[in-house]
Amino acid sequence: MKEKLKYFPITAFAIIMGLAGLSIVFAKFYHMQWLPKIFYEVLLFTSFVLFLGISFLYGLKAVKHFEQVKIDFNHRIRINFFSAFSISILLLSIAFMNFWPFLSMVFWWTGTIVHTLFMMYTIAYWIQNNIEIKFMNPAWFIPIVGNMLIPIAGVEYMPKAFSFFYFALGLFFWMILFTIFLNRAIFHNQLPQKFVPTLFILIAPPAIGFISYIRIMQSWDTFAVFLLFIAYFFVALLLVLHKSFEKLEFFISWWAFTFPLMAITIASVVAFQITHENIYKYLSFFFITIAIATISFVAWKTIGKIRKGEICVNED
Repeated sequence: MKEKLKYFPITAFAIIMGLAGLSIVFAKFYHMQWLPKIFYEVLLFTSFVLFLGISFLYGLKAVKHFEQVKIDFNHRIRINFFSAFSISILLLSIAFMNFWPFLSMVFWWTGTIVHTLFMMYTIAYWIQNNIEIKFMNPAWFIPIVGNMLIPIAGVEYMPKAFSFFYFALGLFFWMILFTIFLNRAIFHNQLPQKFVPTLFILIAPPAIGFISYIRIMQSWDTFAVFLLFIAYFFVALLLVLHKSFEKLEFFISWWAFTFPLMAITIASVVAFQITHENIYKYLSFFFITIAIATISFVAWKTIGKIRKGEICVNED
């Protein structure tokens, strides 16, 4: 048990990203009167309880195996997943926004402060270390995506200028990192099998950026449509690349591609709310079906890995 705790993965917070994201999807579908409220409430508190459990286990690891946490925090890949912790808090803030506003505000302030610290440290780490291009993968987008999540609930708790700062920061680094990733994908070695599912993260920045922009500006304009359609493009691109996902060995990093599916689902619902064009409604139902199927499959695979004792192991 001690050995398992030592290697408890920071990537486990990607599970909360997926489940909390799905609870927000259920909340949107409830508000549209497309689903009963029970789905939202059950998953909301399931996500919250799992978040507390994973946080407790990683906190216990920090107490008993602090040197291993330091190794994680200075690892060229795992460092990006520390932001999954702060993003989980921000997602719970959004999920609780209408159910329990005070708790939502507490989560938002906590998530914003913690994410800002992780984001600044991660960017400093990128600058101060000579990281080879082969280690660049879509997981690098995780610290950036969190910036675009902050305005979604943040417009309720702070002036819009505060939210726009984080939106601008996320947009700026998304464009830079995507350029680097495209260079790495085209002109260098293929992604390791373990990180192929993280390609789904490419959907998240424009999808969340669209939602965030709508929350800040309250405007269906050219830039909003640009962000939404770029997100749809990445969905289409991943469908074309479907053969890359065949016969992959399961890793807990697979949870990284569940959250972007929730983001594009919510973006489609928001687009329908604004335009009332049925195409977005149909896309919303299409994406939620894919999202539920994906979450169910990844959860089943994760449970299987836990039973076999293959989760908390040395990944180096």
